[in-house]
Amino acid sequence: MHHASGLHPDSCQYSQMSISRASTPDFLYGTAWKEDRTPALTELALRSGFRGIDTANQRRHYFEAGVGEGLAAVYRAGVVTRADLFLQTKFTYRGGQDHRLPYDPAASFPTQVAQSMASSLEHLGTDYVDSYVLHGPSSGHDWTEIDSEVWEAMKKERDAGRTRVLGVSNVSLRHLEQMVAAHSEAPAFVQNRCYARLGWDREIRAFCRERGIVYQGFSLLTANVEVLRHPVVAELAARAAVTPAQVVFAFARAVGMLPLTGTSDAGHMKEDLASLAVTLASDAVLEIEGLAE
Repeated sequence: MHHASGLHPDSCQYSQMSISRASTPDFLYGTAWKEDRTPALTELALRSGFRGIDTANQRRHYFEAGVGEGLAAVYRAGVVTRADLFLQTKFTYRGGQDHRLPYDPAASFPTQVAQSMASSLEHLGTDYVDSYVLHGPSSGHDWTEIDSEVWEAMKKERDAGRTRVLGVSNVSLRHLEQMVAAHSEAPAFVQNRCYARLGWDREIRAFCRERGIVYQGFSLLTANVEVLRHPVVAELAARAAVTPAQVVFAFARAVGMLPLTGTSDAGHMKEDLASLAVTLASDAVLEIEGLAE
């Protein structure tokens, strides 16, 4: 079993347009919906071998300060240093938040971005994050003027060195096409919930592949329970002596995704990382990709 590679951001030349695989871990550990268990689970994930952590400054679904507590614990214990890690957080609009806001809702959007970032860095005990993600556009339909204003503010955070690269999440193909038309610069990452029944987000993955954008897939297991029980997947798992979940993660990597897992189980953390050593034959990959048809 090989773990997600250690990252040394300081020795990498990061550029938004050409984020190299070397600067990105093989797997991200997602910290949503962990509440009071967030510090302990973040620490457990890092002790298990994860080197990429995904969070958000959105107290409604994430406890970002708890992630920071988990990070502080592993630094103190000498498990990893900050330079070994890939930390990703997000700017979340007012509509996605509850009353526990990381910014002044009356402030301008650029000010909200700056306040949210300052709060994230404080929570995470760092002076930079590796990736800063717009946590869903302001409209479910179009990329708006507000999104453009926020994206420009996020670029300022990057230019100031507070993040290495920028990304967007929870987007449609229409959002991405409009975004790329409106800006000279595409995101380094697109993070979406990935449904097998929708072709594993095929159109957006194709869009990303054409532009060198890394696609991050989340809810790969929870959104696809039917796939884990599918005879094709069960047979592949049995043949390779691995779990159906490991087959799904190996498939995700084979089609160019950076997978997220949010498991709270120590055994599953180890298994998910062990899926990095699982390779699927190309016909098996095509078969899984076609399960939606």
